[in-house]
Amino acid sequence: QLQLVESGGGLVQPGGSLRLSCAGSGFSLDYYLIGWFRQAPGKEREGVSYISGTTTNYADSVKGRFTISRDNAKNMVYLQMNSLKPEDTGVYYCAADDDLIGGFYTYEYDIWGQGTQVIVSS
Repeated sequence: QLQLVESGGGLVQPGGSLRLSCAGSGFSLDYYLIGWFRQAPGKEREGVSYISGTTTNYADSVKGRFTISRDNAKNMVYLQMNSLKPEDTGVYYCAADDDLIGGFYTYEYDIWGQGTQVIVSS
């Protein structure tokens, strides 16, 4: 069974940092396109960042603040989030697809985690 499990969410003050983790089981993440998405209350799910091989990309809203990385030995993908803003609040999901060509659209991904809540508030 192919599964993704996110962790690392929580409550943080504006300007703070969090590192989200995405653990894969049943498949090797390094052979997949891995994306991070988020969904704020009342809003559509939006792409935040993705990694395919060594290629990374970021939404304009997080560029320069978020960093996606992977540890193939641990079968993990991470999202380091710095300088957090209240508008970064939402449920963060990681997703995977075996088509390495993809990006910020939810339909490009077949495997999804359950999400982890991030709240940025003072």
